Amino acid sequence: MNSEFTIAVHSLALLAHIPEHMASSELIAKNVCTNPARIRKIMSILRKNGFVKTKEGIGGGYILACDPDEVTLAEIYRSISNGTLKPHWCSGDPKEACQVSANMHGVMDQIFTEAEMYFTKYLEQITIQTVLDKVRHGCQESSQQ
Repeated sequence: MNSEFTIAVHSLALLAHIPEHMASSELIAKNVCTNPARIRKIMSILRKNGFVKTKEGIGGGYILACDPDEVTLAEIYRSISNGTLKPHWCSGDPKEACQVSANMHGVMDQIFTEAEMYFTKYLEQITIQTVLDKVRHGCQESSQQ
């Protein structure tokens, strides 16, 4: 899996944390610990899918355009990273006489397809608000120690 999904979830949780404020790509990048160009690329996809709104110019940036209680991580995953569980390369060669080599690609393809279905089903149970609540809970635990 690529890191774009994690960056997207982090960015949306941050925007849900500051719902009345615009956040620049620089602010989000600093919070995520990556560069602003990478944030802009991911935020562009999130904007196209209706998760965020943008404002150009001074005081501009990104603001949440969805209800964090309703948007699931599955929706974000499908927008950002669908199909990334499966590696780009698989071992074996369908032309080989060896049964293992000839069939490994198809078997692994099926395994990754099913894993992605289960993973997406799991992500359907988690919202942006769930993530934000877990983050807030973790911060409270850390500050009490």
